[in-house]
Amino acid sequence: MKAVALTHYLPIDDPRSLIDVELPKPVAGGHDLLVRVEAVSVNPVDTKVRSPKSQVESEPRVLGYDAAGIVDAIGESVTGFNVGDRVYYAGDITRSGSNASTSWSMPASWDTRQNPWTWLMPPQCR
Repeated sequence: MKAVALTHYLPIDDPRSLIDVELPKPVAGGHDLLVRVEAVSVNPVDTKVRSPKSQVESEPRVLGYDAAGIVDAIGESVTGFNVGDRVYYAGDITRSGSNASTSWSMPASWDTRQNPWTWLMPPQCR
């Protein structure tokens, strides 16, 4: 899958601060939902996490914690969601982020199209 990631925590005006990468597509297992990402935002968490520091990642780290999209697959322990559901969510800082063509997280932080805030989502995600 295509993603935007970092390996070094550089100033944002450095052209190497964010890089385009190709990563294996995640697999939905357990309580995971696998989502085809249609829209993302920049959460304050994103800017805090990627702020300059001396740390170097051994593997590309995908940022992005807010996203909207369509459920492509569900883990065997998931209830209340189906393939094809339109969802938006805040991800988990300990997992790969949503700045990718596919993302996954645990459904505890997810909401579905019944939420009254869905009017804020782009039409293709409603």
